[in-house]
Amino acid sequence: MAIPTTRTNQNAEILIHEEICSGCGLCVSVCKNFSLEIKNNKAVMSSSSVFGCIGCGHCMAICPTGAIEINGRTLSPKDLFPIPSKEESSNYESLLNLFKRRRSIREFKEKAVEQEIIDKIIEAARYAPMGLPPTDVHIMVLNSKEKSNAFAKDFVDHLDTMKWLTSNWFLTLMRPFWGKSNDQLFREFIKPAINFFKEEMKQNHNYLTYDAPLTIYFYGSPFSDPADPIIAATYAMMAAESLGLGSCMLGTIHPLIQNGKNAKQLREKYGIKYTSREGLVVVFGYPAVKYLKGIQRTFASD
Repeated sequence: MAIPTTRTNQNAEILIHEEICSGCGLCVSVCKNFSLEIKNNKAVMSSSSVFGCIGCGHCMAICPTGAIEINGRTLSPKDLFPIPSKEESSNYESLLNLFKRRRSIREFKEKAVEQEIIDKIIEAARYAPMGLPPTDVHIMVLNSKEKSNAFAKDFVDHLDTMKWLTSNWFLTLMRPFWGKSNDQLFREFIKPAINFFKEEMKQNHNYLTYDAPLTIYFYGSPFSDPADPIIAATYAMMAAESLGLGSCMLGTIHPLIQNGKNAKQLREKYGIKYTSREGLVVVFGYPAVKYLKGIQRTFASD
C-alpha cells in the first residue's frame, strides 16, 4: 500500500539490471524501507518491504554500476546528477558566515527582484530535505510590490471578519482549553498585532508584507510533514542572502487563512491549493539598510 501525497498515491517501481549488478550491497544498506536484499551476490527485490518503494532514490544514487533504476512517485533516472565535489561546496566557515550575515530585513529598495533571481531561490529551496518523497510543499509566488501589497490588503480585510477571535469573551471562554501560554499569546501579541495591521492599512501603510517586491508562501497539504514547508522556506532565505537579497519570515499569515469561509475565498483567489498544518510566508527584496553588527543567538536550552 503506497503512502499518499497530493502528487501520487502509488509506489515507485524498482528495476534491477542483474547483468551489471556487482552485489556490493550498498543499495541494501541505504534502503530503510527494506525493499532490497542480496541473494546469490545480486541485488533483488525483498519481500519484507515496509511500505513499498517510496521513491527516495537512495539506492539508485549510490549504485556504483548504475544497476538500479527507480521510476514513479515523480522520480526517474533522468533526475540523477553528479554530486558536486567537496571543493565546489561551502566549507563550514563560509557557511557559518552566510548564516551570520543574514538579518530579518523589512526595508526594501524600490527595485524589482529579477525573474532569474526568483528562479534561483526556488531552485535552491527544492533541495530542502522532506519527511517523505515526493515533496508535498507548494508555493505561491507574488513577484511584484503591487501583488504583495494587494495580498496584504486582502489579508487585512479578511482579519476584519475574525474580530471574534481576539474578543474578550472568546479569549475568556478558551483559556481553560488552551491554557495560560496561549491566552497570553493571543492577548499580548496576536490581538494588538491584528489591530495594528488594520489601523495602519487604513493609512496605506503596509506593515504586513512591508512593500516587498517578492513574497513567497510555502505551504504543505493534509498529507505532508508539517516541517517540510518551514525547511524549504529556510533554504530559500539562505539562498536569497547569498544572492544579495534580504528576507523576513512572517508567522502571522499562515494560521489565519486555514479555517472558515472567508479564508477559503482568500486561498482560492490566490491559487492556494490546500490547507496545511504548517506554512510560512517570506518576503524578499534588495535591502534599503545595511547592518554593521550581528547579534549572538542562543538556544533556550542546550
